[in-house]
Amino acid sequence: MKNILTEAGLPTCSFYMADTHGNVSYCSLYKILSLQVKTFDEYYHLAIPHHQYSLIIIHGVGEGVLRDEIHDILRLRKEVKSFVNQYHPNFGYGATEIFFQY
Repeated sequence: MKNILTEAGLPTCSFYMADTHGNVSYCSLYKILSLQVKTFDEYYHLAIPHHQYSLIIIHGVGEGVLRDEIHDILRLRKEVKSFVNQYHPNFGYGATEIFFQY
């Protein structure tokens, strides 16, 4: 996963497979999704002990499979105050912002 800070200094993580895992053309769609969810989970759990206020996950627009999977996971996490997938000037509709509660 590519870890970047936006101009506003917001913690942001990208899930573009070419950036994170190199050539994945040999992988099944299930394997790719599993790698992306595992990587999301790792960064999510890094944000918690650092008491980050928010985290932006860049999942892309596509068919929404990764977005839906991440949203299903977030609904079950007690640290999540809310999350939103709305238009962002840097990412369009391809990112979800997570807001934490501690």
